[in-house]
Amino acid sequence: MFTLIKEGNVYAPEPKGIRDILVVGRIIALIAEQIELTGDFEVQVISARDKLVLPGLVDLHVHPLGGGGEGGFWTRTPDISLSAIARAGVTTVVGCLGTDDVSRHPETLLAKANQLEEEGVSAYVYTGSYQLPLPTITGSVRKDIALIPKVIGVGEIAISDHRSSQPTFEELARVAAEARVGGMIGGKAGLVHFHVGGGRRMLDPLFRLVKETEIPIGQFLPTHVNRTRELFEQAIDFARMEGNIDLTVQGSHLLFPIATGDALRMALAAGVSFDQITLSSDSNGSMPVFDEHGKMTGLAVGEIANLCGEWKSLAKQGFALEDLTKMVTSNPARRVGLFREKGSLDAGKDADILILDADLSLESVMAKGRLLVHDRQVVVKGTFEP
Repeated sequence: MFTLIKEGNVYAPEPKGIRDILVVGRIIALIAEQIELTGDFEVQVISARDKLVLPGLVDLHVHPLGGGGEGGFWTRTPDISLSAIARAGVTTVVGCLGTDDVSRHPETLLAKANQLEEEGVSAYVYTGSYQLPLPTITGSVRKDIALIPKVIGVGEIAISDHRSSQPTFEELARVAAEARVGGMIGGKAGLVHFHVGGGRRMLDPLFRLVKETEIPIGQFLPTHVNRTRELFEQAIDFARMEGNIDLTVQGSHLLFPIATGDALRMALAAGVSFDQITLSSDSNGSMPVFDEHGKMTGLAVGEIANLCGEWKSLAKQGFALEDLTKMVTSNPARRVGLFREKGSLDAGKDADILILDADLSLESVMAKGRLLVHDRQVVVKGTFEP
């Protein structure tokens, strides 16, 4: 199958100007100022004139099985659908467990990732959960990462949170070492992905890991670091040590006290590069609100559409498109070790492509060379979607 996208304003994520993109099967075959095909074969031509063309979004923090359960079984959040992912412009998801590793398991998470892959998007997972000792598939973090293709790291491990297992330094160091060696053996990132709660210790456990072990700081990725201003100031210190940080995007049900735009301005003013920052949605995870006694007083659900929505909002605040696009495409692809295939528009990479109108609204979404959304309509749905 040949698809030719004509005359789009391409951000790959670096600006390339007006270009044509030729897709052959699931791969980008060529990007050039003008591509003309001759021969007796079928070509689907899509006009992108006066439109923006971007790489598909990479969301490195999603709960494909749902999350929650902190308020009882009725608070379990639903799992995610292919259509929700596609409508959000996300073409690659990395799934994790959260608080609940009692009724949800790494094996089920892996099965869900395989389902999403077969339905149309790219899907990977972290082994483990909030709690230590970690639930795994093979009985070993190192073996899960090294031997199972879709397992790219471990997480989300909860620190500074009343829902965590209150892990010791030695426990965290052991998991980080397992992830690093598993990643080395399997040729993967072996990322250690930390959920950071609202506790007073904040990022102190990570600072200690960096200072007291030989594991490089780039092995660690803390998320939700824009939860409070005090935590984000500490996250800036972590980034200034050459670490990377992940911000959870805002949405109608999640409004952290520090807005994403303000957080970015603070980071940039402190000398942190856009290359060190990723944005993620925490989609289908629960968003519980607790009082000072740890009692849950409210609950909402993360939405994957918030990722593209935040990108659009930040663009309208004046941030450069290239920088914003990095944070949701090439940066997360690098963090999770997928940049050879994902995160940018280059010949030889997977044809994960978005087409947006002048208002930055999604018109078409292509994943692995297949249109999932076209002319604002979902054209490929999950197996059991109506």
